[in-house]
Amino acid sequence: MIKVVSLFSGGGGLDLGFLTAGYKIIWAIDNDPNAVETYRLNLGNHIICKDINDINIDEIPKADVVIGGPPCQSFSLAGKRNTEDSRGQLVWKYIEIIKKINPKAFVFENVTGLLSAKNKNKESILENLKLAFKEIGYKICQKVLNAADYGVPQKRRRVIIVGLKDSNFDFVFPEQTHCEDGIKYPKYISVEEALSDLPIPTTIENSCIRYECQPQNDYQVSMRKNSKGSVTDHIIPTTSKLDDFIIKHVKPGGNYMDIPKDVNSKRIQRLQEKGGHTTCYGRMRADLPAYTINTYFNRPNVGCNIHYKQNRLITVREALRLQSFPDNYILRSTSKQGKHLIVGNAVPPLLAQIIAKELKKYL
Repeated sequence: MIKVVSLFSGGGGLDLGFLTAGYKIIWAIDNDPNAVETYRLNLGNHIICKDINDINIDEIPKADVVIGGPPCQSFSLAGKRNTEDSRGQLVWKYIEIIKKINPKAFVFENVTGLLSAKNKNKESILENLKLAFKEIGYKICQKVLNAADYGVPQKRRRVIIVGLKDSNFDFVFPEQTHCEDGIKYPKYISVEEALSDLPIPTTIENSCIRYECQPQNDYQVSMRKNSKGSVTDHIIPTTSKLDDFIIKHVKPGGNYMDIPKDVNSKRIQRLQEKGGHTTCYGRMRADLPAYTINTYFNRPNVGCNIHYKQNRLITVREALRLQSFPDNYILRSTSKQGKHLIVGNAVPPLLAQIIAKELKKYL
């Protein structure tokens, strides 16, 4: 059994992928109590809730693989061993832990903003990071992966760095399994293919809703495995009258440009006049993958979060489906926003599983 230590684990998207691929997670850490409680409920009690800067790294068990990536805030502050505050130290703490554990490999995931991030000396954070990994004996391979290329119904691009200890081989990232036009590979999994079998959502909190139909495709079958015939967290988000007005007017694939110009919102009027992110106030298209699920998918103004067919925002369960979390994955949080943070910050488990399977070849 290949043993794994997980850092910055969140609700466990990356970990779930590795577990499904046959690895054993022996130790994990995160500082978000909601994420840790969710992790324990779904993946096990091997996670601790603590700030990674406060732990004694001698207490972390030895493992074959280390997985995880520091929160992206650190890259606006961090320079190589030259940090401004505790957030900026996270990436170098990650390297310190890898040096101590000395795993055969590690997998580091982060936002694409890392590609252009610089420290106060105008040096590339990414290049400094890769150099630091090389200094402790790792062969580094890096690539931007789009989750949609691997069967996740979401266009989510992330930087993945894989390090192999004292290796003569380059890690070759797994070949994509899906594509946009469906010519070389099967076509991307669309929003409708991902969500169409889910029951009608409710407004009643803490409801458990039974399926109303059979799964329509292989993706839905895989999501419903071990679900016991029902789903949780399928609650219609609360919206204002202005939001309802906006949602009603945005067409599938559309955005703020579809909203009547006399709308009572200076922000929308400014966007219509000067432009902005095309996903802002966006509605999903049934025949395409979703755009990136972020931590604010309960708002129409931060991303493309309007349901492809119904005049409402997507539910937490629908966001989980678009992230490739199975329907038996249960969230625990003291607040609604806590659930959105867990889902929006997660690595899609299906993408993690594919990376994990490929990594096995090198271990």
